Amino acid sequence: MTRLKADLPESPIAALEAAGGFASLRFKQGDELQVMLINELSLLSALNFIGFEDANAAEPLISQKPLASGGRASFSLPLRQAGTFLIDARLLGDGKERPSAARALIVEDAKTDAKSIGVDRDEVLLIEDWRVMPDGRAVAPGTDPKDAATVYTANSLPNLEIKLRPNERLRLRVINGCQRAPIGVRIENAEVRVMAIDSQPAEPFPANKGQLVMAPGSRTDVLIDATQPAGSSSGIFIYDGAKPTQIAQLSVANDAPLRATPLPAAAALSSAHLPAQLDLKNAMRVEVQLDAKAPWILPAEFTAAMPPVFQAKRSRGVVMTITNPTKTITAFRLHGHHFRLLDRLDDGWKPFWLDTLLLNAGQTQRIAFLAEHSGQWLIEATGIEWSSPKLVRFYSVT
Repeated sequence: MTRLKADLPESPIAALEAAGGFASLRFKQGDELQVMLINELSLLSALNFIGFEDANAAEPLISQKPLASGGRASFSLPLRQAGTFLIDARLLGDGKERPSAARALIVEDAKTDAKSIGVDRDEVLLIEDWRVMPDGRAVAPGTDPKDAATVYTANSLPNLEIKLRPNERLRLRVINGCQRAPIGVRIENAEVRVMAIDSQPAEPFPANKGQLVMAPGSRTDVLIDATQPAGSSSGIFIYDGAKPTQIAQLSVANDAPLRATPLPAAAALSSAHLPAQLDLKNAMRVEVQLDAKAPWILPAEFTAAMPPVFQAKRSRGVVMTITNPTKTITAFRLHGHHFRLLDRLDDGWKPFWLDTLLLNAGQTQRIAFLAEHSGQWLIEATGIEWSSPKLVRFYSVT
């Protein structure tokens, strides 16, 4: 049971529990994570690791079959890459008796992260949305609750406060853990420098007016220096098309400064594991339509015996043309690899890597990636409406 808002009764929700509480899922790059999953729900469950590459042992529905009530499963997950990741059990959660919370999983780069960018504090801001009925009951997505109100939480709290000392540098790992909704996140009165997107380093750039636009499931790591006056605070607001909602705040303490002057601009995070170039000319070309027609299926109906969207040879480039013919904004997610968002003429790409992409109604986008990791990998497509179903397909790299 969780109280999602101070003036609401407690709501039953499903949660991923780990010893040590909310902040327990932090590890070092190079660790091997031993996962023991115990399903204490009364329904099938599948654990979804979002943002990991080359982690075929954890791939939901393919390597990790849906787990029945009371069932147990175990597997190993090598943590080869540092970054901000997300875990949830929502693939099979549509229309169920209760919604499910997500968890952040942080893999720290012990060699370079803290030293090279001068981070003093490293915090998670996991934003989630809930549909709550007048009696306080939270309802699962995949339904159409007419009388439900939208409630947001930050790290499972109605409002989160992060306290900083003057001139302290914060690495804030912002995660859109919302079930369906894309959101804008605005951090007021602060210089916000983007360092990583979707678990991968980006070429550092300032967020325009401290604003981030985030698809459901996406992650953005930013640096913020506490240069505001002591005793001041900066609100963190969510924009979802309705009235802005304050979800957290950064407070500068009335303490002595951590250092005499702010730190200089940080260098980019290491991206040595990512391909420097993509061969678009000789790449495999694939077209994908994001609609609710076959061969897209519900996760509960998934079987790897179905034909893949495409089969790529390992180490070959892939260019995907993705079209959303529906009347609903749709979130597209690629498992197993990260991709570049191509410019309109395929003559370049945006200076960051993604695993999740929003497509407006009727929009076409082109992405490219290097098929480095052998195995079968899911593709997800979900409309942003609360009632929209999750849909899946898969692709193969051999």
